[in-house]
Amino acid sequence: MEPTMEETVAGDFALINKLDIQCDLKTLSDDLKESFESEEKKKGKSPKKEESKGLIQSQHIEEKLGSGEPSHTIKMHMAPKPGKGADLSKPPCRKAKEIRKERKRLKLMQQNPAGELEGFQAHGEPPSLFPPKANKSNQPKSLEDLIFESLPENASHKLEVRVVRSSPPSSQFKATFQESYQVYKRYQMVIHKDPPDKPTVSQVRLVPVSFEDPEFKSSFSQSFSLYVKYQMAIHQDPPDECGKTEFTRFLCSSPLEAENPPHGPDCGYGSFHQQYWLDGRIIAVGVIDILPYCVSSVYLYYDPDYSFLSLGVYSALREIGFTRQLHQKTSQLSYYYMGFYIHSCPKMKYKGQYRPSDLLCPETYVWVPIEQCLSSLDNSKYCRFNQDPEAVDEGRSKEPDRLQVFHKKAIMPYGIYKKQQKDPREEAAVLQYAGLVGQACSERMLLLRN
Repeated sequence: MEPTMEETVAGDFALINKLDIQCDLKTLSDDLKESFESEEKKKGKSPKKEESKGLIQSQHIEEKLGSGEPSHTIKMHMAPKPGKGADLSKPPCRKAKEIRKERKRLKLMQQNPAGELEGFQAHGEPPSLFPPKANKSNQPKSLEDLIFESLPENASHKLEVRVVRSSPPSSQFKATFQESYQVYKRYQMVIHKDPPDKPTVSQVRLVPVSFEDPEFKSSFSQSFSLYVKYQMAIHQDPPDECGKTEFTRFLCSSPLEAENPPHGPDCGYGSFHQQYWLDGRIIAVGVIDILPYCVSSVYLYYDPDYSFLSLGVYSALREIGFTRQLHQKTSQLSYYYMGFYIHSCPKMKYKGQYRPSDLLCPETYVWVPIEQCLSSLDNSKYCRFNQDPEAVDEGRSKEPDRLQVFHKKAIMPYGIYKKQQKDPREEAAVLQYAGLVGQACSERMLLLRN
C-alpha cells in the first residue's frame, strides 16, 4: 500500500531541511574562513596554520550536521562582514519547488493544529529522515471496512446486495427475473452494442411425450408448426408429408413406457421432447429417449431462421451435458447414443466430430474407437471394425428353438411353432430375425406371426 499523505510530506520536508542546512553551512564555512584570517592578522599569527584548523572545524560541523543530529547542538556566534556572505538573520533563498512544498506543509499544520504531523516536530526541530510508523487511525481501510461501512440514516441512496438461488430457481429469483433480464438486455445493447432483436433469453424444457402431460399438450401446436417449417426448409418435404399424423407417428408415438424407479433419474425413463425456448417461443426441439444405460438422441428439428446459431451442435452439447448430469444421480446411465453413423452422408457424418466416441462392429457387436474405423470406411462402405479375425458375436443366437413367438393369441417357443408351419420361407425369416436380435433379446421379445 502507498504511504499516507502525512508520511510523504514529512519525509519530503525532512530531506529539504537537511539540504537547506548543508547549503547554509557551505556559506558559513566561507565566512568562518574570512573571520579566522582577519583575527590572525590582528594577532600576528600564521594564517595558513589556522586556516587548516578553521577548515577542519567547519568540516566537522558539516559532518556533524549531515549525521542527522538535531540542529540546536550547533552554536554559531559569528556574523559575517557587511556585504559578504549570507545574512543569517534572513531566511535563505529557496527554489520555487521548495516553497510550494513548504506551503503544503503549513497547510497540513493548519489542518492539524496540535502540530502532531508524523515525521515533523512543530517546535523548530528538523524532522527525522526516517519518519515514525503511522498511527492506527491513519492506516488504510481494510476491504471489509470499506464494503461494510455504515451509512447515515438520511443517506440519499441505499445499496442492497442479495444472493438468490438460480437453479433450481427460488421464489425470489422468479420474482426478480424480468427486472434482472431488462438490466442484462440494456447492458448488452449499451456496452457490447448488441442489436435489440438479438436472441437473449433462452430456456430448455424437458417435456414427457404424452398427450396426458399438460405442458406437452399446451406446446404441441407450436412444436408441430416448427416441425413443418423445418422439414420443408431443410429436407424439402412437400406439405402433404408434414401432417399431424406423420408428426405424431414419427416423433410423438413411442413404444417406451414411462417408468420412475426409486434409484433412477428424477425425470424417470421414457421418451421426451427437450424444448429450446427463446423469448417466449420454441426455436428447437430435441427428441430423446432416457434409458437405464444411456440417453438416445432420436431427432432434432429447429427454426431455420436461427440456423446461424448452429443449434445442431449446441443441442448435442446440451444433451451430452444432460447425460452427465443424469449420471451423477444414476451411475449406470453413462452413455450418450447418437444413433446411426453413415460415413458417406454429410448429414450423418458430423456425429464423428464428437470425441471420444465408438462405433459398433456390425459382426461382433463390440464397440471400437472411431479413430480406428475411419481408414477402413474410406476404402469401403461396409467393413468389420473388430481386428480380431477369430472374434465372434458372443450374444449371437445359438438356440433358435427357444425364440418366443406370438401366434393366434398364444405365446410359444419357435420349436413348437415351426412344427405347425410348412412354408420353407418362414424358417429363413425367423432365423434372420434371431441373428439380428441375438439370443438374449429373442427370448425376451415376442415375434408376431400371422
